[in-house]
Amino acid sequence: MDGLLMITSVLLPIVSALMLMRMPWLNESRRDRCTFVGAVLLLECIVVALVAIEPQRSVVLFKMTEQLPIALRSDGTSRVFSIVMALMWANSGFFSFRYMAHEKNEQSYYAFYLLALGSLMALTLSGTMVTMYLFFELTTFLSVPMVLHTRTKEAIAAGIKYLIYSIAGATMGLLGIFFLTPNLSSPYFVEGGALMAGSLNIPHEALLAIIFVTLVGFGTKAGMFPMHGWLPTAHPVAPAPASAVLSGVITKAGVLCIFRMLFYVIGPDFIRGTWVQTALLGCSAVTVFMGSMLALREKVLKKRLAYSSISQVSYVLCGLYLLDTMAFDGALLQIVVHALTKDALFLCAGAIIFTTGITRVDEMYGLGKRMPWTMWLFTICSISLIGIPPLGGFIAKWYIAEGALASTVPVALFNWLVPTVLLISALLTAGYLLPPSITAFFDLRTEGECLVPQVRAKPTALLVVPIVILTVAIVVIGVNPSPMIDAFNRLAATLF
Repeated sequence: MDGLLMITSVLLPIVSALMLMRMPWLNESRRDRCTFVGAVLLLECIVVALVAIEPQRSVVLFKMTEQLPIALRSDGTSRVFSIVMALMWANSGFFSFRYMAHEKNEQSYYAFYLLALGSLMALTLSGTMVTMYLFFELTTFLSVPMVLHTRTKEAIAAGIKYLIYSIAGATMGLLGIFFLTPNLSSPYFVEGGALMAGSLNIPHEALLAIIFVTLVGFGTKAGMFPMHGWLPTAHPVAPAPASAVLSGVITKAGVLCIFRMLFYVIGPDFIRGTWVQTALLGCSAVTVFMGSMLALREKVLKKRLAYSSISQVSYVLCGLYLLDTMAFDGALLQIVVHALTKDALFLCAGAIIFTTGITRVDEMYGLGKRMPWTMWLFTICSISLIGIPPLGGFIAKWYIAEGALASTVPVALFNWLVPTVLLISALLTAGYLLPPSITAFFDLRTEGECLVPQVRAKPTALLVVPIVILTVAIVVIGVNPSPMIDAFNRLAATLF
């Protein structure tokens, strides 16, 4: 049956989550529950890999109307996003088996963790705008409980803020779907865009304004200015493995929707050289700089990393909005590298919190001796995020900067402004990510002079190994990025 593997990749985590909630024998012991969830996460990665190696195919689940089919589609874009999301979700899931040992409501956490994974797989495999919108909204509703997990006042307030921003952004995206649908040659995603530019039923300038609102709306999930406010509020209150996937994966849901709208619905040529491209580049560049500045002044480690995500995800958006093939390659590589790096950094923060209870950067005295593996991994990942060779972060940023210099943007200012902003942001990133390592390794105060709490648990393999895996992947990509760049070039050839 065509599409069976795609359907399986969506239903497997959803059905498993329902089993976790409804079958008491799965929760008789914590070990049984973790074994079940771990097996599901590994099996999901295998199914996603099988979908990725299959030829491109589509399957229509049902039709609301002839112009509104609900369909799944496996193509080059879905392969990139689904593989990244499934692997990151599995890695953070295994980390949580140790981290969540001291958390309440663990059963519900894993249930919603799996449900959110299922909705994300459906989002990556969406074959139409309406399908994408439905699962984009569903991803929001199913990920909110991870923010609300601790049930504190701060968590509830953060969850509500996340929900309001996400629904507002999705509504802005829905506006575009309403107006674009009658102007498309096909309700399905088409490489290069399905918009019939020569026979619009609304004025050209009005449609450009609608497209701008639509892309800003979907950019909410990616933390793009001016819809970024939810991200630094939601991350600090969620458990560390949830923060890792919120930053490394959920933000990519917004990027995916923008990617689909740009290259499969609107078409890059329709907005190339217009004020929309200029405005979107401006918003992205502002976000890159603003996120770095806010991170620089933040003392809470997880909140600092959240502000960093605002900046780093907008590197991707800058690369996409340049509408240049080299910048496109850099944007896709940044998607992969940022997911790996930010997951690793949040898991490092989680290991520190679990082991010592430390949450602030200025409390990390002596951690280089107490937790050498964790702090060395944190340092390597920080260097990658800054963009220092030979790690993966450098390669991604280099391609985006080179693409900016070579692109034909409507305002020539952006040819040099984007690389300049990226360089300044890299310096600011060094300013907020290196101090934790410097404090941990080189602070000379004695333990009596420090406010470091006593170690309350040992960092076990389940806390360290997932971070090691992510860090090794970052190094490998930096040393040998050619296979990924070649794959992205092949995808770009079908879209430009």
